[in-house]
Amino acid sequence: MRSFPAAVAETRPGFHDPSTQLNAERTEVLAEYLPTLLFLIVATGIGIALIVVGNFLGPKRFDSEKLSPYECGFNAFEDARMRFDVRYYLIAILFIVFDLEIAFVYPWALVFRELGVFGLIEMGVFLGLLLIGFIYVWKKGALEWE
Repeated sequence: MRSFPAAVAETRPGFHDPSTQLNAERTEVLAEYLPTLLFLIVATGIGIALIVVGNFLGPKRFDSEKLSPYECGFNAFEDARMRFDVRYYLIAILFIVFDLEIAFVYPWALVFRELGVFGLIEMGVFLGLLLIGFIYVWKKGALEWE
């Protein structure tokens, strides 16, 4: 037995059921994601298949030399849990901060003509703040490695 709106839609020409139109739109939107879903399924399948095939066909000759920790071809001379100097982390953080500058400058350069003078001023403010931060870090001696 058909629902009431479907029966009315069949008997009255020009009548469109909103629920069927909404379902059709949802189906179209979901259909657009189908290639992405298929890509993810195939990529996952290939990854799992390669791991399984490698485990079945790969060599399994274990010895003490192969299972020992490797560190640059010679035995470890210190404990693996040694403390690092704080400056190491400071340099790493500063590298990330100044490296992220490129992540903002490159897209800006691509659309520079569309942004006009306003975009130029905004990027000038951004680079100015970065320069002030760089000068501050330099004056504090954070970039000196002893």
